[in-house]
Amino acid sequence: MGGMEGFGSVDPRDDGEPFHADWEARVYALQSALLRRGVFRLDEFRDAIERLEPSAYLRASYYERWLAAIEDLLDRKGVLGREWADHV
Repeated sequence: MGGMEGFGSVDPRDDGEPFHADWEARVYALQSALLRRGVFRLDEFRDAIERLEPSAYLRASYYERWLAAIEDLLDRKGVLGREWADHV
């Protein structure tokens, strides 16, 4: 989605907070742990984000994209199946 025009200006202000909700910190920690354990590589993670359907990508927040990418990678690698979502 990078390089697209017509989405308005970007607010460059930074409030200094790395996370705006507790779940965002947990997604960050999960991604970091999975990378360290070698479950997936950083390039695979970035690719999974880029493979999101454009409308889903645009609707999602930054860490929602991360979570969707993690779920996709874990499913693709057989670490967990989609049936896990029925139990969450």
